[in-house]
Amino acid sequence: MHIGIACRSALVAVLLSFAAVPASAAGDGARADRSCGDLRLTGSLPAPPVGMAVQQEVSIGVDCRPRLGEVRLTPLGRAGATAAGAGTKDTESGRHRLSSWNEMYDCCNIRMTALYLTSHWATEGGRVVSADADATQQWNREPWDAGWSRKSATEGVDCATGCPVSRSEAHADFTYRGIFDATGAWYANTHHSYVDLKADGTAFCHFEVNLRHTFIGWNWRRGCA
Repeated sequence: MHIGIACRSALVAVLLSFAAVPASAAGDGARADRSCGDLRLTGSLPAPPVGMAVQQEVSIGVDCRPRLGEVRLTPLGRAGATAAGAGTKDTESGRHRLSSWNEMYDCCNIRMTALYLTSHWATEGGRVVSADADATQQWNREPWDAGWSRKSATEGVDCATGCPVSRSEAHADFTYRGIFDATGAWYANTHHSYVDLKADGTAFCHFEVNLRHTFIGWNWRRGCA
C-alpha cells in the first residue's frame, strides 16, 4: 500500500524476459503521494540448481517506471521464508518439485498481496508421466476487518499424464477496502504464476502482476526454488 501523503553466472545469463506497460503514468517529477496509474509487469526466471533459489525484485521509480533489479542466485536457506520447503529432486524416482513466489510490497515494505505456486512432476522415458500443482495466497489485513481481500483464486496443470511438456499455473485476484480507500474501487492486484515443466527435469518460472493505481516505491518480488 501507499503509506504517507508524504548460475552461477551461466544461469543468470539465461533469457530473462521483462515487460512493463503503464496505462497511466505520472511522468517526470511525480510526487510520492501520486498514483502512477495501472501497471502490468511480467518476467521469467530459470529454475535454479537443487538447493538454490533464484529471485529478483522490480521497484517503481520516481518517474513511475519499473526498475529491474539483478537476478540473484542464493543458497536456499538464505532466500527467506518464501522459499521454505522448495527445490527438491529425487533422481532415482524421477520426481521433481519446484516452488515459486510472486509478491507485491508497498513503499513501507509491507507485503500487500502474494501468490505461491508449487509444482510436482515425475518423468520417465522422455515424458512427463504425472504432474500436479497447488497454490496458496497471502494478503495484508488491517484492524476493524479492513485491508486487502482475496476475490478469487485458481490453480491447475494443462497436461497431467504422458506429456512431452506440462504447464502448472495459478491465478489470484485481490481487492482492497480500508484506511487508504473506503470505496473499494481504487486498488486491485491480480497475480499470475506459471511453471513450464519438461521431461528432462528442467523448468522455467513465469510471472505476471496487474496493478491498479500503483505508487512510487512499490516493489515486486519474484523467485523460484
